[in-house]
Amino acid sequence: MKIGVLKGDGIGPELVEATLFVLDACKVGLEWVDIPIANEALVKYNHPIPQESLATIRELKVAIKGPISVDKMKGRITCVHKDGSAHTYPSFNNAIRRELGLFVCPRPSKGIPGISDPLHETMDLIIMREITEDAYSAIEHRIGNVAAECVKLCTREAVERVTRYSFDYARKNKRKKVTCVHKANAISITDGFFLECFRDVAKTYPDIESDDYFVDAATYYFVKRPEMFDVIVTTNQYGDILSDLGAALMGSLGLGPGGNIGTEAAVFEACHGSAPDIAGKGIANPTSLILSGVMMLRHIGVYEMADRIEKAVRETLISGVRTPDIGGTSGTMEFARNVVSRLG
Repeated sequence: MKIGVLKGDGIGPELVEATLFVLDACKVGLEWVDIPIANEALVKYNHPIPQESLATIRELKVAIKGPISVDKMKGRITCVHKDGSAHTYPSFNNAIRRELGLFVCPRPSKGIPGISDPLHETMDLIIMREITEDAYSAIEHRIGNVAAECVKLCTREAVERVTRYSFDYARKNKRKKVTCVHKANAISITDGFFLECFRDVAKTYPDIESDDYFVDAATYYFVKRPEMFDVIVTTNQYGDILSDLGAALMGSLGLGPGGNIGTEAAVFEACHGSAPDIAGKGIANPTSLILSGVMMLRHIGVYEMADRIEKAVRETLISGVRTPDIGGTSGTMEFARNVVSRLG
């Protein structure tokens, strides 16, 4: 099977190299197709997210992506289509997701003995982040030099779609509960509508328990009582923040995997940024992207090898082979080689 590879920049190429090294050890017939993105695409196509690259992802349907650098307050990007139409997005990742019709970003948070604190070693939950709307829709403008305004978009179609995905995931993976995280007490119309749509869908899944929490309360309980959660479905912005918190509770942003899934394509990526300050030093933690590769394998139905890689990654971390961000001395490829050595 052909899989697209977007190397990204910063530490992206190093993480991709380590991840493909591990995935190649699976020997399950994966063929990598390089797809230019960011600086690589600028050189070839004079655009960081060219339509040619997006077309290749649509054709292949599955891709794995390294992090992409974004300048603060300068991340807006316009994608021009062949028919002359154009859409402007607030960031590289937002543009890729929206152009490809990706609507949910699953991000698991699973504790690791010896790395996560004792309270979170047994944590095992997944955040389903809606990624087409909310405050990240790029519906915003400046009012001269005195103010700025942003629209928080919420549609029934988008909320019901991500909620159904979350309940279907819970049912398929024998999860017991789906929790909606919102702020309907303060943003009563928009977040209230998100909660209303969630509850409408929840009624059609009587076999799965459902509840809801305000985002501030959820954050507190996430830290103090993570066992309260199983599957969380939430808005774009809350999901972005909570999933980074989940990775931190695991032990490092370098540990948190993620994916972006739609009806026609899926792109799997690490939950963190490009860390240009350590790029080229060979010390970046590849765990997040390797585990994103595990999610990709499950997405294409290669379950046994996905389970073996995840087990090998966890065994490697627990054994003490770790990169500097989690107190170790191992390099990026050294870690990857240790994972492969445990695959059997």
